[in-house]
Amino acid sequence: MVLHATDNHVSRITLNRPETLNALTPDQRERIIRLLCDASADPEVRAVVITGTGRGFCAGADLRGASTAGERIAGDVARTLRLGAQRLVAAVLDCEKPVIAAVNGTAAGLGAHLALACDLVLAAESARFIEVFVRRGLVPDGGGAYLLPRLVGPQRAKELMFFGDALTAPDAERLGLVNRVVPDGELDKASRAWAERLAAGPTRALALTKQLVNASLDTDRATAFAAEAAAQEINMAAEDAREGVTAFVERRSPEFRGR
Repeated sequence: MVLHATDNHVSRITLNRPETLNALTPDQRERIIRLLCDASADPEVRAVVITGTGRGFCAGADLRGASTAGERIAGDVARTLRLGAQRLVAAVLDCEKPVIAAVNGTAAGLGAHLALACDLVLAAESARFIEVFVRRGLVPDGGGAYLLPRLVGPQRAKELMFFGDALTAPDAERLGLVNRVVPDGELDKASRAWAERLAAGPTRALALTKQLVNASLDTDRATAFAAEAAAQEINMAAEDAREGVTAFVERRSPEFRGR
C-alpha cells in the first residue's frame, strides 16, 4: 500500500507495508511512478517527500512468490528491469520537483537506490543502507551501478556492492550518501521543514538546477556550459526570476509563487 497526501504544496508519498519492511510490489512501484509524474505536472505541488512506515524505508522489490524455475525467454529479465526498477529510479531523477528521501529505517537493494536517486536524503539514526544483491548472487539493478559511483566514487561503490555489508546512517553521511542524520523521532519534522523550504522556493529554477546537476556528470564542459546558458535563458522568463531580482533591488525577501 502506498499512502499519498498533499499539503503546503508538498506531495508526500509513504510506503506502508511495514510487515514486509515496505518491499515494493509491481502495483506499488507503478503508483509511485504515477505520483512522481503527477507531481511534475501539477503546479500546486512544489516539492516531494518519499518515506516509509515502521522499521523499513524500503527492503527493495518484493520477491516473494518469484520463481527461478522453468524456461526463461531471452530478454525477459532485461525487459522486466527496464519496465520496472529502472523506470522507478528514472521517475525520481526526472521529476521536475525536488524530491526528498526521508529514510526511516532499512533501505536495501532497490529501496536503497530509490533513496539515493532523490535530490536530498535525510536519514533517521536507526536507518541502514544495504547493497543486498551480492547476498542473493545477483547483479545490482535499479540504477545502482550508475548512482553509487557518482556519489562515492568507483572504489567505495565496489566495496559496498562486493560485500553487501549494512551501512549505518552515520557512515552513509560520512561517505556522502546522506545529507543529514537526525534522531528517529525528529525525521518527520526535519523532512517537513526541508520540503516546505523547497516548496516556498523558485520551483522552475529548482527544476532547471536539478536537470543541470544531474546531466553534468555525463557530459563535457562545453556541453554543460551551453546547457547552463540555455537554462538561465529559459528561467529568466519565469515570474519567480523577475520577483527574485526585484526583491533584491528593493532589499526585501522574495515571495516566490512557483511560476
